[in-house]
Amino acid sequence: MTHSPSQRIRRAGVLASVIGALALGASTVYSQQVPTTATATPPPSLGAMEQLSDGFVQVAAQTLPSVVSIRVDVESQQPEVPQGLPFPFPFGGGRGGRGGAPEVQHGTGSGVIVRADGVIVTNNHVVEDARRIMVHLRDGRVLPARVLGTDPATDLAAIKIEATGLPVARWADSDRARVGEWVLAIGAPFGLEATVTHGVLSAKGRAGLGQTSIEDYLQTDASINPGNSGGPLINLRGEVLGINTMILGRGTGVGFAVPSRLARLVTEQLAERGSVSRGWIGLGLQDLTADLASNFNLPPASGAIVSEIDPRGPSARAGLALGDVITAVDGRPVTSSNDVVQTVTGRRPNDALTLAVLRSGQARSVRVVAGTRPDANNQRASRERGTAAPRIEGSRNLGLEVAPIPVQRARQLGVDRGVMVTVVEAGGAGERAGLRPGDVILQADQQPVGNSGDLLTATQDGHAALLVRRRNGQTFVPLTLD
Repeated sequence: MTHSPSQRIRRAGVLASVIGALALGASTVYSQQVPTTATATPPPSLGAMEQLSDGFVQVAAQTLPSVVSIRVDVESQQPEVPQGLPFPFPFGGGRGGRGGAPEVQHGTGSGVIVRADGVIVTNNHVVEDARRIMVHLRDGRVLPARVLGTDPATDLAAIKIEATGLPVARWADSDRARVGEWVLAIGAPFGLEATVTHGVLSAKGRAGLGQTSIEDYLQTDASINPGNSGGPLINLRGEVLGINTMILGRGTGVGFAVPSRLARLVTEQLAERGSVSRGWIGLGLQDLTADLASNFNLPPASGAIVSEIDPRGPSARAGLALGDVITAVDGRPVTSSNDVVQTVTGRRPNDALTLAVLRSGQARSVRVVAGTRPDANNQRASRERGTAAPRIEGSRNLGLEVAPIPVQRARQLGVDRGVMVTVVEAGGAGERAGLRPGDVILQADQQPVGNSGDLLTATQDGHAALLVRRRNGQTFVPLTLD
């Protein structure tokens, strides 16, 4: 069940009244020294608190049968324990034998039964490379499981046990979840099965954590720890709001879950065909900041600016251009680049999307037909050591020095034009903009850059939007002179 803000406020007021009444009662007893007789009847205010507590109990009892503990064996030469999460194995079987001999590492995680025939959703990092998976059910049974499919992009996996008539958890609609509402986390932290903790939904739409390529996390302060991976975050209706995946350090009260909207879509595809087919339009995006809007002569607004286009992708075929600002997708306003990513990846290949775009301040509509994301391994350039290049003078008033791009660096980044930053002066405009040695500047104010003179020309009015290429993609960088 859910509760309105007014109901929560009333409970807070009731609790304050209880505390005040208790304090007054204590004062009266002390001053008059009149003996009182204890009564078994609780104050009326405690009834509301007990009702809330009973709600937690009922939700936990309803959900626990569908939550499982997962034990895995992984053969590893030298297991690595990450600094944060995805969670390390709480029951690590060692760090690898001396001399690099293979050693079996034992780990534990959690999962949720989503189909009565034994389909379970968990995290990819729980079952990745596992040579044996054992599922511990709430009724005491321990059954072997096989992997149906994994999706590293969301850190989700679907596994299956051979059983029928199993209790099934219900999915919630995470898009309708409200920040501040009560949530419960259920799992097996440190192998302690059927552990229930509570908290609130702290935030929605968290991204940029660098753990997976698709990030749209729910944030919670419900206590989760290693072993909770793959367990559910549930609402007070007993529905799965998300799949617990990460924490920012132990005991910080900052945990993250894959929202049910995304988790359900991924799990269903993994169960059906063992892989996930998601839309791709071949764009690199970044948030439109006030500085970038100023450099592009745009009014301050929210949106996502196109910083990279795959020349063979759907967006290139549709006519999108670098510097275009996407303000809506299929009529839904875009407040950040992550909005576009989540909408596109939630579609299937061959689905059509309508993008509202600003180009040079003019609004237009662009229809893009989603394709299939190419294998990232096929796009990965070989990394070669660069060689020194002659320095181009004349850009020192920008707080940086540039040079022609070494051949090896150009091949590594897949570029055939631009200049490479070789020196960034402390306190200069380049450092303030976030430029660093090795960056390749491709454009300045949407004009090609071939030497430092092009940079100086573009910054004559005191600012410019630089299109910069790095190993992880392209991004616009606003450069402002003193």
